[in-house]
Amino acid sequence: MITGQCLCGSVSWQAEGPFTRMNHCHCSMCRKAHGAAFASFTSSPVEGFSWTSETATIQQYTSSPDFVRAFCSGCGSAVPQLKSDGQSMRLPVGPMDLPTPLREGRHIFVGSKAPWHIMPAGAETHDACPADMDRKAVEVQPEHSGTNNTALRGSCLCGEVTFAVSPPFTVVHNCHCSRCRRARAAAHATNGFVALDAVTFHSGEGQISVYYLPDTGFGQAFCQNCGSGLPRRNESRGIVNIPLASLDDDPGRGADDHIFTGSKSDWYDIGDDLPQFTEMPG
Repeated sequence: MITGQCLCGSVSWQAEGPFTRMNHCHCSMCRKAHGAAFASFTSSPVEGFSWTSETATIQQYTSSPDFVRAFCSGCGSAVPQLKSDGQSMRLPVGPMDLPTPLREGRHIFVGSKAPWHIMPAGAETHDACPADMDRKAVEVQPEHSGTNNTALRGSCLCGEVTFAVSPPFTVVHNCHCSRCRRARAAAHATNGFVALDAVTFHSGEGQISVYYLPDTGFGQAFCQNCGSGLPRRNESRGIVNIPLASLDDDPGRGADDHIFTGSKSDWYDIGDDLPQFTEMPG
């Protein structure tokens, strides 16, 4: 039995399996929707799946004709969704409670991967979709206006929210804490940090919701329409947290390290040479 829940706890579930092999999807839509370098999914039969909470906060966004994405409207976390076959549930692995019986999966649509992400050494990769899945990548082509040549453009999956970021980033972390895994429904978040005045929203700022986990200071900003992770202002620290996957332009750099690896998932292995810290470095 696998259990899971969104960041705010409004949506929770359990599934008995059997579970299909995990797929780590690098297509631009999954990166946008999850605000992470890639999204990780498995599937299980409908018969063994059940919600263990109310489902009133679940919202759906149709990102392509045959692909519906579900997320919690309270906190933005991706949650399970009935697949188009009507027989199985698509399960995001990031919000699952540890330990799990799941182990390293394969990386798909790597031909569309974020330029700043370092692929794990020795991982099974597919430039597009493996033959047993029969899917095609649908790439995001956001429209932007009002940006200059030096700013990095960003947007949500549905395109309602657009913004620009003026480099440089002070630091970029791959964060493996349980909060980031639930918030982004992914193996880890990749967050860059800039000064408060470095971010300008060009459209849809009123479409952004921010959820703060009580008594922690941890928060997530997301689009109310599609659930995509978006920049969040931290006034007390004088910084803005930017999910690198929300950028449409290559920032020209990736993460400096992996942090909170002491909370890392048991189903994803770090396969690069970046420094690792069990908690937050000093």
